[in-house]
Amino acid sequence: MPNQPSETEADLTGVETKAPKRQVQAIGGRKLKPSTMMMGHGFDPMLSEVSLKPPIFLTSTFVFPNAAAGKRHFEGVTGKRPGGADGLVYSRFNGPNQEILEDRLGIWENAEDALAFSSGMSAIATLFLSMVKPGDTIVHSGPLYAATETLIARILGRFGVHWLDFPAGATREEIDAVLSKAASGNVAMIYLESPANPTNALVDVEAVAASRDAIFKGAKPPIAIDNTFLGPLWHKPLDHGADIVVYSLTKYAGGHSDLVAGGVLGSKEHINTIRLMRNTIGTICDPNTAWMLLRSLETLELRMSRAGENAAKVCAFLRDHPKVERVGYLGFLKDGKDKRQADIYARHCTGAGSTFSLYLKGGEKEAFAFLDALKIAKLAVSLGGTETLASHPAGMTHLSVPEARKQALGITDNLVRISVGVEDADDLIADFAAALEAI
Repeated sequence: MPNQPSETEADLTGVETKAPKRQVQAIGGRKLKPSTMMMGHGFDPMLSEVSLKPPIFLTSTFVFPNAAAGKRHFEGVTGKRPGGADGLVYSRFNGPNQEILEDRLGIWENAEDALAFSSGMSAIATLFLSMVKPGDTIVHSGPLYAATETLIARILGRFGVHWLDFPAGATREEIDAVLSKAASGNVAMIYLESPANPTNALVDVEAVAASRDAIFKGAKPPIAIDNTFLGPLWHKPLDHGADIVVYSLTKYAGGHSDLVAGGVLGSKEHINTIRLMRNTIGTICDPNTAWMLLRSLETLELRMSRAGENAAKVCAFLRDHPKVERVGYLGFLKDGKDKRQADIYARHCTGAGSTFSLYLKGGEKEAFAFLDALKIAKLAVSLGGTETLASHPAGMTHLSVPEARKQALGITDNLVRISVGVEDADDLIADFAAALEAI
């Protein structure tokens, strides 16, 4: 919502209602694509001094037109009435830039509602805190992003929350076994990450949903999934049985390695629950970050498409190099021996992404030599930016994961995670070729 409605937009009771938004979603019966809607959806220039782009609304609080409007907004903010505030209240709860961003995020996944957060982990933490209570069980796929595993096992575990997991590529039978065991207690949530970080193993969301529906006859625990690696262009989990989708918007959505943010998308019912927790603990993203994300969403499809094309060329080169043990690239699944992963990919994904796992022949010494010799690719954690990044998960992002669990999950010392950017593909191949020669 770009700004407060005028007095003429108040209803007959004197309670302010939401201002009309610019909502062009179809022309002549043709439904507009998300890439088109990123240019104006949710914003009306006429409400903001005819500015083509939304201004950055740097304010901590907003003026109510009358006391009745203020009361109604706080009924939404406090949960006395579902759906959140009907207007702008205070920047811990909502703001024009954040609301426009949330409108546009939901379009990519065809979600009923969305929320923006100060980081991917604040989105995940707020999700868990809103859904889980002491004594509950979280069932999750593995591996997860290391901070997510830490949050579940070490932090929520201190408050009496339990967890069970199954491997990312688990079969329906393996998923059934874990969910059946967990069902003896109260399963608050099933949390997935696909592809898994950093192994790139896919989760069969459809099998998880079918297993959940078969085992839980009454209230069914929601299925939430971290879709950062492939979403929103190459994977849409809500279409395959997930209820909630989580993003580190820092990655492909932001796409320029210059901001940190998170997002949660899903049904209005679930988003309302999560919004109440966000309102309480204040994990909303700031207006400037929301504005930067609006800028980035305009080029999301272009950036992800180019990065995906580059990754296909780079991986084709790396695959047959004598110093490479194997390449964990989703585009190779159809040609490989892992029929299970190939089947999941065929049913769930429309593209292989641009982040992959490179397993070198050797161990940490060889991995470090390779990383230290790179010139174009930057030695840094994160992914999904315009630049190519490379890192060592076992010694960096997943250093805090216990050694036995790292080995069980395939996070080995010879693993290098690479996120391909939008540079020239042949230049990147030259860079990787030279770095491999340095081993």
